[in-house]
Amino acid sequence: MLHKTKGIVISFVKYKETSIIVKIYTEAFGIQTYIENGVRSAKGKNKIALFQPLTLLDLVVYHDTKKEINRISEIKCLYPYHTVTVDIKKSSIGIFINEVLNNSLKEHSENTPLFNFLEDSLRYLDQHEEQIENFHLYFLINYCFYLGFGPDNEDDVVSQLQEHAIPVNNEEKKLIKELIGQDFGAKLQISKSLRIKALELMLVYYKIHVEGFGNLRSMSILKEVLE
Repeated sequence: MLHKTKGIVISFVKYKETSIIVKIYTEAFGIQTYIENGVRSAKGKNKIALFQPLTLLDLVVYHDTKKEINRISEIKCLYPYHTVTVDIKKSSIGIFINEVLNNSLKEHSENTPLFNFLEDSLRYLDQHEEQIENFHLYFLINYCFYLGFGPDNEDDVVSQLQEHAIPVNNEEKKLIKELIGQDFGAKLQISKSLRIKALELMLVYYKIHVEGFGNLRSMSILKEVLE
């Protein structure tokens, strides 16, 4: 049976000579896996650019709950990025966010509020310049509420970190307090070292709550490009 849904590409792997198997977070069905034949050939109907990580898509898909891999009937780009693909800071943040999603999106069911948050976040990253160096921090603190472990306050985060032998000083605690409940554009004047430390603390917080949340390879890139 065919269904219309929006989707966000998470990852793909090559399959046989010209095909791919792609993981997409869909608005209607959560995480789903699709096989796309011929996409890596010159004669393919759909181009490989449509399946790059974080691409926002409009889809018509086959959905059979008995199958682990389904097929895509129709596909088009929902929103073409203008700056994320060419701005080094934004592209580095995009790579980071993609790794976070790949480590944390697991449900095979509809979650429209979460999908809307992710779509709105990616559009915001593409369309705005203010406070972009802190975008990933605001993303992490807001995203965890949709995953079910949003903190009540900064003490909630600090106590959980300390239970896992992770120390938090007063400056770091104050920053966590400033982040909670703020939107992406909120002004935040912090040093590069404190930004990195806050990021490390938030990722430990994710590891506490998300089973299998591993180390992120994009961390080293993010630390280099964000001042």
